[in-house]
Amino acid sequence: MAGKLALVMSGGGARGALEVGAVQALLEAGYKPDILVGTSIGAVNAVCLALTGVDEQGVQKMKDIFRQAAEVQVLPRDYLRLALRALAKRPVTEPSRRIRELFIASGITPELCFGDIKGVRLLLVATDLNHFTRVIYGLKPDESVLEAAMASVALPPWVAPIEKNGMLLMDGGVVSNLPLEPALSAKPREIIALDVKEWRDIPEDANGFGPLFNKLFNTVQKRQFDLEFSVATAARVPVRYIHLYADQPVPLYAFERWEELIERGYNQAQQAIREWPVKRKRWWTFA
Repeated sequence: MAGKLALVMSGGGARGALEVGAVQALLEAGYKPDILVGTSIGAVNAVCLALTGVDEQGVQKMKDIFRQAAEVQVLPRDYLRLALRALAKRPVTEPSRRIRELFIASGITPELCFGDIKGVRLLLVATDLNHFTRVIYGLKPDESVLEAAMASVALPPWVAPIEKNGMLLMDGGVVSNLPLEPALSAKPREIIALDVKEWRDIPEDANGFGPLFNKLFNTVQKRQFDLEFSVATAARVPVRYIHLYADQPVPLYAFERWEELIERGYNQAQQAIREWPVKRKRWWTFA
């Protein structure tokens, strides 16, 4: 897959619907990636495209996933109750079961391995809390796609970290929410990055635990973001970056807004594509 176009999709829960619209716009504009890399909800979108096709059918499969996620309320709104249950060491299993069932019904079956995926390279990112690092699934053909997807979306308090072979696996967004650096392992010639991170504007004089936590989270995410781009720059791989965002904050669990967000992502990506410089072919290039 050397010399190919990579599509990188970030995590962001329900905001991943923005990526669906953006992918549709990219395909209509003639951008068809050969490498799909995703973290968290971006991993789910990447798997949908890899299994169904990087085409209109793949986009429809992504839409179906978000519609179904909204119908079954895959991430309950009462996350504070779930957090209290977790602190009390009372297992929370319902969201994990719903997600797993949704994945299997969508074709991400337990026996599916990365080696079974043809036509594109698929890489999914998770976090290993035991070894303080990120995990890239898809480098080995016998790895389970379902295991990778479940690990990449394991976000407490909804889904507890997964213990596997000495690892404690959690949502990939913890260490690589926009996985540019993992994408480089597939040696792309160029990367298109879809980022649905919701940067919160917090007043400098805001006090209390909430504002402090949000400032801390933003700082960590921004540092991570800058490092990912620095690595891509050092590797001399150009990145076409699109920041996708809603007009109002979108909680991670708000999947009921999927249709609105898909349309918004489509329009924002169309605008970004129009602003990209057109690459001129050399006069001696025949194809």
